[in-house]
Amino acid sequence: MIELIRTYQLNLMLLLCGACMMMAILLLITKFLDEKRKWSLFLMELVAFFLLWFDRQAYIYAGDTSPKGYIMVRISNCLVYVLTSGVVFSFNIYLKNLLVNEKGLKINSKRLEGVGIASVFGMFMAFLSAYANIYYYFDENNIYHRGKGFLLAYIIPVVCPIIQYLVMRKYKKYFSKLIYISIVLYLFVPIICGIIQIFTYGISLVNMAMVSVSISLYIFTYLDINNTVEHAHNIEIQNIEGETKRMQRLFDQTAKAFVSAVEKKDDFAKGNAVKVAEYAKKITARCGLDDEHCDKAYYAALLHDVGLIGVPDSVIKNEGDPNKWDQEAFRKKPIIGREILSNITEYPFLSIGAYYSHERYDGTGYPEGLSGDKIPEIARIIAVADAYVTMTTKKRYREERPDFVVREAFVTGAGKAFDPEFAELMVKIIDEESKDKNLDDLSIIEKELSCKQYRSSISVGIPVEGNIIKIRFKCKLDTDAPNGFSAPSIILFDSYDRRVHVDKKAIKVYNYQEFAEIWFDYNYINTHARRVLETKLDNTGSFDKLGEDEYEIIAAKYEDHVKVIMRSNDYEKQDIIALVDGSTSAYIGITGENCEIKDITIEKTDEAIDENYIPRISEEISYIDHIESDIKNVQISQTRSAATDGIELKNKLRLYFHSMSLPVANFIWHCPYVVIYSSDNGQVGGNNYHEYALIKINGESDISKEYADNDFIMKKKDDFPGWEEWKEKNKKGIDCEVVIERKGSSILTTTVNLGIYIENTTTIKDSPSKVYVALTGDRCAITDIRVR
Repeated sequence: MIELIRTYQLNLMLLLCGACMMMAILLLITKFLDEKRKWSLFLMELVAFFLLWFDRQAYIYAGDTSPKGYIMVRISNCLVYVLTSGVVFSFNIYLKNLLVNEKGLKINSKRLEGVGIASVFGMFMAFLSAYANIYYYFDENNIYHRGKGFLLAYIIPVVCPIIQYLVMRKYKKYFSKLIYISIVLYLFVPIICGIIQIFTYGISLVNMAMVSVSISLYIFTYLDINNTVEHAHNIEIQNIEGETKRMQRLFDQTAKAFVSAVEKKDDFAKGNAVKVAEYAKKITARCGLDDEHCDKAYYAALLHDVGLIGVPDSVIKNEGDPNKWDQEAFRKKPIIGREILSNITEYPFLSIGAYYSHERYDGTGYPEGLSGDKIPEIARIIAVADAYVTMTTKKRYREERPDFVVREAFVTGAGKAFDPEFAELMVKIIDEESKDKNLDDLSIIEKELSCKQYRSSISVGIPVEGNIIKIRFKCKLDTDAPNGFSAPSIILFDSYDRRVHVDKKAIKVYNYQEFAEIWFDYNYINTHARRVLETKLDNTGSFDKLGEDEYEIIAAKYEDHVKVIMRSNDYEKQDIIALVDGSTSAYIGITGENCEIKDITIEKTDEAIDENYIPRISEEISYIDHIESDIKNVQISQTRSAATDGIELKNKLRLYFHSMSLPVANFIWHCPYVVIYSSDNGQVGGNNYHEYALIKINGESDISKEYADNDFIMKKKDDFPGWEEWKEKNKKGIDCEVVIERKGSSILTTTVNLGIYIENTTTIKDSPSKVYVALTGDRCAITDIRVR
């Protein structure tokens, strides 16, 4: 390495001189440094440049006996020794400027003052040595030789940097890591090279090292400033973001306060605006739009109904028939909303959302009667979110509607009242949220009931299913009851919301069916069951003895029959209830008359029952008692509760079948489904079951992306009769045809039913040995199944 440096030393010197001068020029145009620090760095680069430049000249003219060579060798060597101490002097200035001016420290270091004096003395000694030959001398051939006092020349460049380092160590905490490293390099690299140079005559390691670390000092300074600027930039960005968030919180709080004030005009509207905003944001997010669009949708939805402030209270609080309301007063609401929100010029989307959110996709809305994509997108999103919250909220004139009913409203209203894309997204949100809601949650059951008049207080329905459930409670009877009667009882019923209803509108909305009322004695009333069979049980000790005020109900359901055992301290009986058919659910509501019920506990056991547990008292109602074709007929009483045998899909097949929705079917998705899957035994739900597609003939799909990708298309053809007629025709029975064609991992499914065209392309991700097709559905009977 030493010999390599010796060989290319002049070239290295020239390269380092050029780099050093370039750094000096860059410093002249640099604006991001403190002025004193910049000029001290510039001085250091200039001193380093001339140090190496004259050192190079000394090597070039060494041995040149011409008058010019004689002068250049002596001047160059003299200046090299002078500038060696000059480097220490210029760095001392830089260090003082760095500490005092840039870091703002009030220091008066005697050590730095001493270094400054010593470096000036070193420069004086360099001039003196040129005449006294202390450090070096020249022979008759103009060749440089070390003098007797040569080592004295290294005292200043070695001792002074050590002193400077000790000062720097004292104030280390004020330096950044980069600056600290650059200073350490600047101080110690030349010292190390100086020690090496003592033993390597003829190479200017020290001078080249000084120039190199001078260059590095600028580079590290630039990197440090860059980090400082970047850090300051990040802080500024954080401050801006913080200020933005504060402003957004302020706007959010102001908007919600304003909305809250508006909602006070209608007791039934409290909190609705926030709900609408949240659902609008969910829909927007599902469209794949960014946070900015989601926030716009949120606030536009939050404020879309502020025009309510201009609607008279007499109109808002009209509890009569909504069809007789002052429609003109309500039609002014979006106009008033736009007038109010148009003053917020920074957010024009607010007034747009308020003004157009009552438009309908088919053009029958107001205030302008726009249709389709002519309605601003943000207003179409708000219309869907607002409709969902409105339908699921209790009003003066009606109860809130259950998710099943609301879901169908979006399916049937897509392309009519609502944008089809956003309506479909709302349906998916409803489906996902319905899964999160535990419809059979037992924790919501009341623990106590105060029953005065009969059925004045009724518990939430307790689900009766295929596992035995045990209900216990204590009941305090009123011996001084006005009519002399006091007793608990139960109501067996079915409804969407697990509540008992008496209002005609609520009965229709929640599809309420009451099967029987049963007391803890020989009394019962058959309200809508096909049959009730009551048997008194002998108190033979087969059950635990109950206390005087203790009661127990043991119940289970199998297909269309429910068995209820009712026990008290002195009476035990068994009731078998034949429901309308197997497609209904069953709930027990606890109630009574002139009694106080408390300590209600429910135990859902793991004991599953079969047909032997409940004796059949009525014939099973079958809607598939028809001649069978290629595959057995199937009756599906609940969602996907049954399915046909699997049909292997090799190339292409056609399925022909007759479908009829069951009498209890209420929704358009109560129809047949086509399921494409694989399993070890070819059956739906079999071992190693992978489902690739589920297609409902009403034009919906419930497709998981785990095992396949699906491209689903649904269109309403010109002969589509409308959803109400579509449901009625399905109840009477329709003939269906489904064509399924497989090409490798791709499966094309097409079908047309009462004007609903469906086309679905399934791309299977795995490689099953066999793929199967089966028919299933929800509350429908499928017969006369033919495979071609």
